[in-house]
This record gives sequence, C-alpha cells and structure tokens, in this order.
Amino acid sequence: MAKANGQIGKTAAVEAETPKVVATPLNRLALWITTRVGSMGFFLLVFIWTACWLLWNMFAPKSIRFDPYPGFVLWLFISNMIQLFLMPLIMIGQNLQGRGAEERAKNDYKVNRKAETEIQEIKAQLKEVLERLEEIKRANKDQQRGEQHSPSIAS
Repeated sequence: MAKANGQIGKTAAVEAETPKVVATPLNRLALWITTRVGSMGFFLLVFIWTACWLLWNMFAPKSIRFDPYPGFVLWLFISNMIQLFLMPLIMIGQNLQGRGAEERAKNDYKVNRKAETEIQEIKAQLKEVLERLEEIKRANKDQQRGEQHSPSIAS
C-alpha cells in the first residue's frame, strides 16, 4: 500500500511541474467566446436572428421595415462586423486551447515514459521470480528422484 501511495505522489509531482497556459482576462474572454461560438446554440441563434431580420424586412409593412429588400445593407454590415471581431478572437482561443493540449500531451508522455520504466522493472522482477520458481521445482524434482532411488534403511 505504501508503494502505491508513493506512485500516486510521483504522478502528482509530474502534474505539478506542467506549466499552465497564462489565463489573463483577455485570454479567458477569447476562450469563452471560442467555446460559445463553436456551438450549435450559437449557430441556431445566428440562424434565427438572420431569418427574423430577413423575413421582417421582406414581409413587414413598408413603413416599419428598417433594412430595405433586396440589399439588406444594414444586415450585411452588422454580419460582417461580427465576423471581423469573432475571427481573431476564435483564432486566439484556438491557439490557447492548442497550447493547453500540447501541455497535456507533454504530461501524458512523461507519465507514459515513467509507466514504461516501471513496467520494465516489474518484468525484470517477474523474470527473477519465475527463474527462482524453476530452480525450486528442479530442486524438488531432484530431491524426489533421490528419495526414490536411495535404498530405504529398515530398522
């Protein structure tokens, strides 16, 4: 049990030395936007907003339309501005997510190397145990043969 606890402590030490991605408020904002924009919820929101905007400006009474059909100049302007602002933020968020993934991969590699070393040690110990068992089996067989061939002394 103490050995297992020692192993857990070593794994925690490997995790502790993994550098973290700097989470400034702007980085957190970029990550938040990246996760939200890359969702079906955001897609549905934009789709519904677009459909409502276009339908309103095509079929509402002419006196209350605010973005004339077929140009939809205001809608195009707003859509382009959203794209211009979201694109760099999404790229920043993806870069930050990529850095985090790289750090996790490095940590996984360290843990895997450590596990490989421990497995090699266990295999070597198992080989020694098996060799020792074979020696004991041979010694028992030799002892049994010796007892079968030796004349018994009658008293």
